[in-house]
Amino acid sequence: MWVITGGAGFIGSALLAKLNEEGLDDLLVVDRLESSEKWKNLRARKFADYMEADEFLMHLAAGKFPKLQGIVHLGACSSTTEANATFLIHNNYEYTKTLATWALQKNRPFIYASSAATYGDGAFGYRTDDKTTLQLKPLNMYGYSKHLFDLWALRKGVQKKMVGIKFFNIYGPNEYHKGEMRSVVAKAFEQIKFQGKIKLFKSYKSEYRDGEQRRDFLYVKDAVDVVWDFMQSRSGGGLYNLGAGRARSWNDLAKAVFAALEKPSRVEYIDMPEALRANYQYHTQADMKWRESNKKAKPFRSLEEGVKDYVQNYLSKEDPYL
Repeated sequence: MWVITGGAGFIGSALLAKLNEEGLDDLLVVDRLESSEKWKNLRARKFADYMEADEFLMHLAAGKFPKLQGIVHLGACSSTTEANATFLIHNNYEYTKTLATWALQKNRPFIYASSAATYGDGAFGYRTDDKTTLQLKPLNMYGYSKHLFDLWALRKGVQKKMVGIKFFNIYGPNEYHKGEMRSVVAKAFEQIKFQGKIKLFKSYKSEYRDGEQRRDFLYVKDAVDVVWDFMQSRSGGGLYNLGAGRARSWNDLAKAVFAALEKPSRVEYIDMPEALRANYQYHTQADMKWRESNKKAKPFRSLEEGVKDYVQNYLSKEDPYL
């Protein structure tokens, strides 16, 4: 039995869909459902049991899971605007350390979600080597809480005994419960539906025209394919970027959404809130050399292909869930 923490969340539930497609349902889903609607992400999924995150930790400490095959730890508070540092340390850092320590002691696979937010403004590049990791300065507390565990694993000398995945800008179905943290694709779809246009932030750097700020976008179906590959392998531990390996502009994304809806582009550039300007990333791009060298790796969908599938086969449907 594999444990999938954050299994009711965005990437977690997409991973469950992938595992079900592969014929796996002996899965323990761990999450914190609380009052959100992410429970809807589980309705079509098959799994052995569900458990709340704190309860799972108590049972794990009591030795009640002797036959666990491994842990995929995707559960975390992913809000980049969360200001409660104590909460983030407990939820994102300490919890991850506890699971990692158990997996190391039991010699079980441990795959965990880091984040591209650990890279801060990108001043030190987007590489996962040890030297770069030690230099990074995240711009928000969420990124720092993720970075702290990467540092812990590195300093303990155990990073190569687990797999850490630095997710970049992942978008796709089952992100609906995330509110303001949903992808711009989901927000753009709603804006077009109700206003007929997409609103993008103006640029405050002369080298970037409005809407030409760039991100590394990756469709969630491609992201979970990679996680599944890691689950099948007991070798190749370390810290890995997971993005498309190509930076695309917000204007590109807007055009892709309009194209998927077969509508002419209409973009309005709006002022960026003052609170965001100092910490805004103008360019992110995952260094994906680790995967590009693998000739057997399945090609990722282009931004246009991923957006088209998301818009036409999910966002436009009455039931938009995987």
